[in-house]
Amino acid sequence: MKKFIIFSIIIVLSAFLSFKYIYIIRNEASVYTGDGISYIAKVDNTSFYIYSYGKWEKSFIKGVNIGAAKPGTFPGELAITKEEYLRWFKQIADMNADTIRVYTILKPEFYDALYDYNKTSLKPIYIFQGTWINEDDLSELQDAHNPIIKNGFKEDIKTLIDIIHGKAELEAKRGHASGVYTKDISPYVMGWILGLEWDPEFVENTNKINESINSFDGKYLYTENASPFEAFLAECGDYAINYETEKYKLQRPLSFTNWVTTDTLKHPNEPLKKEDMVEVNTEHIKKSDSFKPGLFASYHVYPYYPDFMNYQHDYATYTDEDGKINTYKAYLKDLIKEHTVPVLVAEFGIPASRGKAHENIHMGYNQGDIDEKSQGEMDAAMLQDIYDEGYAGGLVFTWQDEWFKRTWNTMDLDLPDKRAYWSNPQTNEQEFGILAFDPGEDKSICYVDGDISDWKRDKPSVDTSNMKLYVKSDEKYLYIMGDIKGFDFQNDKVFLPIDITPYSGNLKYNDYNLTFKRPTDMVIVLDNKEGSRIVTDSYYDTFYYLYSKQLKMIDENTAYEKKDSGIFNPIYLCLNRSLFLPEDEKTLPLEKYETGKLILGDANPEHKDYNSLADYAVNKDKVEIRIPWQLLNVMDPSTKMIMDDFNEKNKISSLKIEGLYIGGILTKNNVVTETSNMEVYNWNEWEIPTYHERLKPSYDILKKAFKSIGK
Repeated sequence: MKKFIIFSIIIVLSAFLSFKYIYIIRNEASVYTGDGISYIAKVDNTSFYIYSYGKWEKSFIKGVNIGAAKPGTFPGELAITKEEYLRWFKQIADMNADTIRVYTILKPEFYDALYDYNKTSLKPIYIFQGTWINEDDLSELQDAHNPIIKNGFKEDIKTLIDIIHGKAELEAKRGHASGVYTKDISPYVMGWILGLEWDPEFVENTNKINESINSFDGKYLYTENASPFEAFLAECGDYAINYETEKYKLQRPLSFTNWVTTDTLKHPNEPLKKEDMVEVNTEHIKKSDSFKPGLFASYHVYPYYPDFMNYQHDYATYTDEDGKINTYKAYLKDLIKEHTVPVLVAEFGIPASRGKAHENIHMGYNQGDIDEKSQGEMDAAMLQDIYDEGYAGGLVFTWQDEWFKRTWNTMDLDLPDKRAYWSNPQTNEQEFGILAFDPGEDKSICYVDGDISDWKRDKPSVDTSNMKLYVKSDEKYLYIMGDIKGFDFQNDKVFLPIDITPYSGNLKYNDYNLTFKRPTDMVIVLDNKEGSRIVTDSYYDTFYYLYSKQLKMIDENTAYEKKDSGIFNPIYLCLNRSLFLPEDEKTLPLEKYETGKLILGDANPEHKDYNSLADYAVNKDKVEIRIPWQLLNVMDPSTKMIMDDFNEKNKISSLKIEGLYIGGILTKNNVVTETSNMEVYNWNEWEIPTYHERLKPSYDILKKAFKSIGK
């Protein structure tokens, strides 16, 4: 027995020591040293290589971008905890991703979490680290060589290098990371991606006012035929390499953020001059032999913008191996030809949002109005295109949803300083994430799926002999459940009038010959034959007001500007102004789509037939509906702020209310058979939103794609 115990102990100790030996070897072998310089990654002219187990291994980079905010906070608050980062790192690794890209200096908790995760993981997560530049300075100064911009950029680079080596302490500064950085995570930093998406007017102005600064010759980087802006990049890149080499004897691959707007290609049918006015050509930046790891190029490439993605002739006729039009792959094929260094697609992705801001008219890879399953399929397909065209890798934008974000076609309809406190599915920028933040501490208060058990503890707001209406809400939606005796969805119609503002509203609905008990601003129409939708009193129609009265982009209709006109309009979002295609010599009209259309389906993420875009469900005579707050002209539900009378005030502004009034009408053969009073619905304001994390269906789709692509 004693011999057995001793033998067992020896086996356990041997296994432990073997594991520890492998672990130590793995960490020591993760850094290559030659000619007195150490590095963990390098590039050739097409690919990345990672030093692992004493040899260089070619790697197709697969990963995600990660933001700095969670619900209830803005990025400058840096509120994500170490525990949250650790959980996310594990989920990202389980998704078969190997890389994370961060845009700027984060607080110590991020780097501590990365260190601790990689210390115990057999396969580390690497990061591409970026540096940001104050965009207010860029806009105001319009010159990259201005000392405020250039010196500030260099100072941030220096600080960041000290941070990744665990030797920095930053004083508290509003909107910036601070604290003591003690963890050396330099063995896990794959490379630098410096800067941001450069505004073309900023680049052009830098070039105009600095014509004499057309070259740079540094210790590690130099330029050939460079513009003044490219010389600025080279100088800052050389500074980064020099500082880390001198102080830490380490180097790593380096790149500069770029995007389609400032690429080196010409797009003759691009309608917007700004999208093709200037180039940032990092091929003009060269490395000396003393910079061992090498340069690579980084681009943000999306399939729906700029507009040449739709209208460039050779892209619109390009078909892939499946015989489908693939403008995204066509562009990738052109872009990579411009480079002699590896090209990383540092951002690509599709938002699984209800609202939409741009369309790819050939592929349907749109900026919004895409369900979560399709999001994953489209992201996976783009990653395959990136791999097939010989790129060095692709980083999905983005890991987590971001409630604080804005979008150009919805940003006038909310309160900027309150965006982080509620979830707006109409703003596509908020829902690029693979990880969703859903309202509710553990689960949402209601899932629109035809199962009304979510409502068993609720009391009806409206209660007639044949109609009961239940109402509740959370940080994302207003929910309504109707229990309507005799309702036949195939043949009947239900109308739910909503009184939002005390200063307007219709008492009638001309198209359906209906009358209401209160002035009504919005009507939810459930109509199986003609299509279900939410419509707005024409007087309270923000689309008409913005694009007719303010911007003069669509014709005026004075009938829409009268109170109690009986006219209800579809609810639209703009997708594009009127565009002139220079190559076609053709003008396209303003482009819009009806965002008020309602989709029938199952909105429960736990169900097989889950559709994240579903707005309502019908189960015999029971209906469930969810309406995003913004479709009700609510500017901030957390403080009960709605849109005030913009016709009277000649601007969009907010107004506080106590609640909404909601009622119901049932028609059969266009004859009213049941109507109710409109009763008030109040909800509680909040300062801190509730939310819980949920991996979208796109997670599992990308998990399979990350595993199979690049192997």
